[in-house]
Amino acid sequence: MVKTHLVCLFAGIFLIGSFFSPVPAHAGVGVTPTALSFGSVTMSTTSGAMTVVVTNNSRQSTSIQQVSSSLPEFIVISAAMPISIGPRSSASFQVVFKPDAALTFNGSIVINPGHKGGGTISISASGTGTPATPTQTQSYLLSSSASSLSFGSMLVGNSASKAFTLTNTGTGSVNISQVAAAGAGFKVTGFSAGVALAAGQSLPLTASFAPATTGAVAGSISVVSTATNSPATISLSGTGIQPQISVIPSSISFGNVTVSVTNTQTLTLRNPGTATLNVTQASLGGTGFTTSGLALPLSVAPGGSASFTVGFAPASATNYSSSITLVNNTPNSPLVVPLTGTGISSILQLSASPTSLTFGSLTTGTSATQSVTISNTGNSSVSISQVSASGAGFSTSGIALPLSLAASQSASFSVMFAPASAGNLPGSVTIVSNATNSPLTVALSGTGAVPVSHSVALNWTPSSSTYSGFNVYRGTTSGGPYTKVDSSVIPITSYSDAGVTSGKTYYYVATEVDSTGMESGYSSEATAIIP
Repeated sequence: MVKTHLVCLFAGIFLIGSFFSPVPAHAGVGVTPTALSFGSVTMSTTSGAMTVVVTNNSRQSTSIQQVSSSLPEFIVISAAMPISIGPRSSASFQVVFKPDAALTFNGSIVINPGHKGGGTISISASGTGTPATPTQTQSYLLSSSASSLSFGSMLVGNSASKAFTLTNTGTGSVNISQVAAAGAGFKVTGFSAGVALAAGQSLPLTASFAPATTGAVAGSISVVSTATNSPATISLSGTGIQPQISVIPSSISFGNVTVSVTNTQTLTLRNPGTATLNVTQASLGGTGFTTSGLALPLSVAPGGSASFTVGFAPASATNYSSSITLVNNTPNSPLVVPLTGTGISSILQLSASPTSLTFGSLTTGTSATQSVTISNTGNSSVSISQVSASGAGFSTSGIALPLSLAASQSASFSVMFAPASAGNLPGSVTIVSNATNSPLTVALSGTGAVPVSHSVALNWTPSSSTYSGFNVYRGTTSGGPYTKVDSSVIPITSYSDAGVTSGKTYYYVATEVDSTGMESGYSSEATAIIP
């Protein structure tokens, strides 16, 4: 009954029975083994159990009252005390070692039998605690060689690629189930479904950007895997740029241009786009038109402009039409600029204004000047080779010859009349040029007159009989100021003033000078009107 009771309480505990030869430790009681050595056991872990067998060698029943350990690291596992042992029978209990420090422990297991006159039985126990070896935990991490990829500015329609790598930086295998790109124009290649990366293994991938429209674009690459940091994200950025082209004016009309004369206009190219405009070819169709100042290939920065000259030189009097075709890197290339113009026959024509000059009557020895303007009223340049005056007293000045006047251009010169004799004096100005109405004549007329002498006779009455002489004063304004006209004192009471001019009015006063040279005040004023 006792053995059956022990088996029920210690399921899984191996009962050795009489496998060991008992060593008497007390009269009638034997213990096997007499020492327990647990060797090295990791700290805070429990060793395997060692079984101690107590044998009753006597013919009477005995009991185990208590089993104790001298150190807490040695733990006794037994049935409830006391344990009864029949004659020639055995009982067992177990001991385990659980070190709490990295030390060697030496203790004892003490058995207290329950028979009369018995003492305790001691079994030595030893064991060494060793530090625990850290348990390596598996990690599952997926890292990218780039956390972001920037493609910068890219022409719409073009593409660029950037390589990056996914690496398993953990200790356990990682399975990648999805690598997908989001964002307009972004794509990722190099992945096929179900890629497994062992620790340290890498997967090379390629991201590309092909913008379809202008403007900044943001995107991302998402990597779904069994890694603890799934999903991994790589940010993407890029900007689509596109050149544009416009011309001012959008078409050129030269209107009427004289045959063999060149007319020019400026054509300005503008780039309102976001990328550099490249013009690689310019072709001109038809005849009569030319370009200059356009060096190819031509690059125009965004927001910039460039200009060149278009010329039209008709060879005949007819209508002309053509176009300039500009091949460039914009989506609407080539750009075509229409050109039109009309050739007209050459007209060489001069006119003069006024067509005649009248100088009126001039006193001989005097002169007068008037202006004449000559204008090119044709449509072609006119060359003036001679401007000359004929007729007594007439001359020209103020024009340098030869002179070329473009259509609508004009020039002026002076005509002077200085008669040397009396009478009517006709003349003319002759203008010689290559105009069809050459020579052009301007009629001139004037009269020479003999100069007329005038004088003013002055008389006065002295205020005293003791005078020495008189001074005469003249002015052109009543009341003065006056200017003395005699050079020395006048001894008589009269004076003739010949220094007057026709058509003017003069005002006179006189003063009286005594023998001491003292001069009196002004006399009353006299007026003289010269016809």
